Amino acid sequence: MFKKIMKGGHRKPSKSEANEPSSYGIGPPGRPGPGSNVVVSHASRGALVNSSPSPGAATSPPPPMGSVEPLPLFRDVPVSERQSLFLRKLQNCCFLFDFTDTIKNAREKEIKRQTLLELVDFIQSGSSKISESCQEEMIKMISVNIFRCLPPASHENTGQEPADPEEEEPYLEPSWPHLQLVYELLLRYVVSTDTDTKVAKRYIDHSFVLKLLDLFDSEDPREREYLKTILHRIYGKFMVHRPFIRKAINNIFFRFIYETERHSGIGELLEILGSIINGFALPMKEEHKLFLIRVLIPLHKPKPIVVYHQQLSYCIVQFVEKDYKLADTVIRGLLKYWPVTNCAKENLFLGELEEVLEATQPVEFQRCMVPLFQQIGRCLTSSHFQVAERALFLWNNEHIVGLIAQNRSVILPIIYPALEKNIQSHWNQAVHGLTTNIKKMFMEMDPELFEECQRQYEEKQAKSKEVEEQRQYTWKRLAEVAVERDGGGEEDHMITS
Repeated sequence: MFKKIMKGGHRKPSKSEANEPSSYGIGPPGRPGPGSNVVVSHASRGALVNSSPSPGAATSPPPPMGSVEPLPLFRDVPVSERQSLFLRKLQNCCFLFDFTDTIKNAREKEIKRQTLLELVDFIQSGSSKISESCQEEMIKMISVNIFRCLPPASHENTGQEPADPEEEEPYLEPSWPHLQLVYELLLRYVVSTDTDTKVAKRYIDHSFVLKLLDLFDSEDPREREYLKTILHRIYGKFMVHRPFIRKAINNIFFRFIYETERHSGIGELLEILGSIINGFALPMKEEHKLFLIRVLIPLHKPKPIVVYHQQLSYCIVQFVEKDYKLADTVIRGLLKYWPVTNCAKENLFLGELEEVLEATQPVEFQRCMVPLFQQIGRCLTSSHFQVAERALFLWNNEHIVGLIAQNRSVILPIIYPALEKNIQSHWNQAVHGLTTNIKKMFMEMDPELFEECQRQYEEKQAKSKEVEEQRQYTWKRLAEVAVERDGGGEEDHMITS
């Protein structure tokens, strides 16, 4: 079952309660298996925006009154006539309506909705295998309904920056009463055991997949959820399309990272990739490692990362769990894109860092621990108490504490000044208390090392104080000399005059 979509587009990656078939080579897609009764439940949202079909799509004009008439039910006709009735029902569903006007063509809209429901039930029941010509016409009907120009986003209408996704009310597609059923029909067709992939791939081809991917930019989260599930099922069933789908998704990410930083479906695409990564075989292909380095790690750069960070973090951790040697690459990548002034983003990075470190082995940890704890030291002394607190919480993780303990002779000298600075001057009492606990932990872990770090810190502080006093004295002497020179000049001027 789908998890409900979080308000404002900030969604958690869905986790299926049932695993995918192992032959897919991929993980759970976030939808129930083919044999279950799929029900998608969504919360309604704000004002509706008009959505017109694409000018290039094979669309039909609104039918004249009375042209769309109800057809007999499948069960009311002989089996021999069901294929022709199927085609007639598909033709009825090719008519498109204006959903911004709820009264206009109300009767025809209801007939089409009932017809779509019948088609979904017919495909789901598997009572009669549909012919190749019927499959072709069905994909054409589906294309007519779903492939369209998406309405402009709110920020495109005003020219302003996109609003905070947690505050903005999501957009609802007006034609969803029909679109949902069309997507359901496509989903049932893809997952049906009666669907022959050798035949279906003629109609669900690369062009069809590319158009599906274009729809991921829809602002309606209900549509993106269906697209996510359908694309994942296509990836699982049509092995011939897998490299193409991965490459096409990569291109969407590249454009998002380096050009627009605006796309509504990054989170859903990452959910699909999370389950794909979960099915990667070992040893991992070079292509997949390059995807991590060139796509996933740079996805930490864009400003809207808060919307999709949870899914991104899941993908990153999957890579490290699959191949522990990638931990050094991932950690250095996080450090490369570490935020400087965005505290909310910094908190996300610290949370992801903890998950990566949990999957990191000692050898890989040692390769990156110096730059890593230099950055953690800066976080410890952050004036934003949530950042400082989140960095201090790393010591609550037993695995991380174990890695630190094994390398304490390198790590403690790096972070000791930050601990002392917090105790002496940090304004937040919670940060002060946590810092004291960590200091005690190091003291008990290695008293000699702790005393040596304390001595070095005191010597450095004394030297810094001496240098500062010398600097102040030098400035004072320069000021006195300047005053004397100015005073002498005035006396010479008075004598000469």
